[in-house]
Amino acid sequence: MCQIWYFKKTEESEWHAVASWTWDAQDETCGICRMAFDGCCSDCKLPGDDCPLIWGACNHAFHLHCILKWVNSQTSQAHCPMCRREWQFKG
Repeated sequence: MCQIWYFKKTEESEWHAVASWTWDAQDETCGICRMAFDGCCSDCKLPGDDCPLIWGACNHAFHLHCILKWVNSQTSQAHCPMCRREWQFKG
């Protein structure tokens, strides 16, 4: 996760800080559900810690819930839905 901080000075002795976050992924959307990474998958209501991104050894990122459903739906060894390499969680 990458954080960006903005500071705004309103008076000489008063500061207001505003923070914004975004996932640090190569793509902007999940390759399975096609929802934005700064949003959440179709199973979740709010983005963030309850809907994290998971990277594979191939460096493709997916919502945790999406890749778990994908892996569990495969009849044999699971493959990355993007590059078709054997799926392994990045460790």
